Amino acid sequence: MIDLLAPLRLRSGLVVPGRTSLAPMTNLQSNDDGTLHDDELRWLVRRAKGGFAWVATCAAYVCDEGKAWPGQLGIASEAHEAGLTRLAGELTAHGAASFVQLYHGGKQASLAPGAKLTTADAPERNERAATADDLARIVDTFVEAARRADRAGFSGVELHGANGYLFTQFLAPADNPRSDAWGGDLEGRAKLLRDTLRAVRAAVRPGFAVGVRISPVDTFAKRGLVLDDARALVRWLADDGADFVHLSLRDACAPPPFEEGQPPVAQAIRAALPREVALLAAGGLQSLADAERAVALGVDVPAFGRAAIGNADLPRALTAPSGSAPALVPPPWSRKHLAAQDVSPRFVTYLERFDRLVEGAPTR
Repeated sequence: MIDLLAPLRLRSGLVVPGRTSLAPMTNLQSNDDGTLHDDELRWLVRRAKGGFAWVATCAAYVCDEGKAWPGQLGIASEAHEAGLTRLAGELTAHGAASFVQLYHGGKQASLAPGAKLTTADAPERNERAATADDLARIVDTFVEAARRADRAGFSGVELHGANGYLFTQFLAPADNPRSDAWGGDLEGRAKLLRDTLRAVRAAVRPGFAVGVRISPVDTFAKRGLVLDDARALVRWLADDGADFVHLSLRDACAPPPFEEGQPPVAQAIRAALPREVALLAAGGLQSLADAERAVALGVDVPAFGRAAIGNADLPRALTAPSGSAPALVPPPWSRKHLAAQDVSPRFVTYLERFDRLVEGAPTR
């Protein structure tokens, strides 16, 4: 049995009031200029009201060249600060620790003005290799974004080093052919992420939490990310000041899909991390039994993604005494049910891209 209501003290000193996290999720609910829309505010605050102790925004772009989709939240300029301050204040008022996920899309930044930055030239796709000056500037934009989050009143930030975006593009051997300081062996490929983490940690107040989300192993296609590399990477991130590491996985409790004979990924990463660095994991967690399996592998905070979309009160359902817990509603969800969970029509339209999430949506 696990106590999902037990507080967790991070090495920075931040005390998170429980062990349930809302995983960062794309939702397309912000304004076109990246400022906070009331739809996104309601979506996140509703989860804080529902008992999530750790609430993270979607990937928020740190500069215009890193923006990847319409309706994406921004943390790139002073224009974004008023909405972020409002969001942080409301999440805090409802008892949640609040985090902004800081993001640069790299070659996935489809809305970036001009050529998209990548690890190597691909001019037929309007891309160009990032120079040393580009990379120094990118580190600076993450630092400034973290300072904005700190000023706005958030509890911390999460550097988005997962899911094929900029930092992952540098980490993956298949995507990074560079032979300079940012390529080659794992130490070179991890340089951009590590430089950014150290710079952000140095720029914010001591009690402000800084962590990293990573894709520790390949899950859908082989890009060269293997578990032994992930073990080394998380040790470096711990040395660089990370309060937490957040694993983005297809199955939070499974071994690597492309590596035989390996233990569950979460278990291996927990063994590689110092005890004072918290471990989050997301991937297919739907129930208390799923959370218990993850915690048994060493996960400190189970992170819920899709299950939280249709169940804003999921933490209360998992922690309420037997017989008094609200029933969890599995997908597919009706539009009426999603509206009652403060999922806006724009978010519902996005969810229709995925099989068996929205009732009546075409199967793909």
